[in-house]
Amino acid sequence: MRRIYFLVPNIETTKKIVDELLLARIEERHIHVLAKRGTPLEDLPEATFLQKTDFIPALEQGLALGGATGLLAGLVAIALPTGLVLGGGALFAITLAGAGVGALASSMIGSSIGNRRIEQFQEAIERGEFLLMVDVPRDRVEEIEAIIKKHHPEAECEGTDPHTFP
Repeated sequence: MRRIYFLVPNIETTKKIVDELLLARIEERHIHVLAKRGTPLEDLPEATFLQKTDFIPALEQGLALGGATGLLAGLVAIALPTGLVLGGGALFAITLAGAGVGALASSMIGSSIGNRRIEQFQEAIERGEFLLMVDVPRDRVEEIEAIIKKHHPEAECEGTDPHTFP
């Protein structure tokens, strides 16, 4: 799945686009709308905590860095002549512990900051525009962009996120 970003000037156009996406068989759970704080979204699918924060990217980074650090620490523990006999199980446990601690610490930090991927849209959102994020299969990205551009030229396509989304 790829995430497509659109800046939409008003709520009426946003509603029409969401309806067209639903008709194009994009599930509502793959459509996320972000607006200025305090703006009523009525029946639009609001962006959740996971879309508004850096929780998932931070979790992934912490898991990788913590796992690598745990592996390195485990290898050092095995290599040092401490009198303890450590094997593969201990190395595996230390690596998992490092990954867990890294993921926990990093995700806590990521949940407290805004999503870095949508920072570039913050100024437009504060002006009253709506950010529409649509998660679509890779092979449908161009089709969905074409549908929205054709029917709503006022909606600005802001590109596709290269990361994969569930």
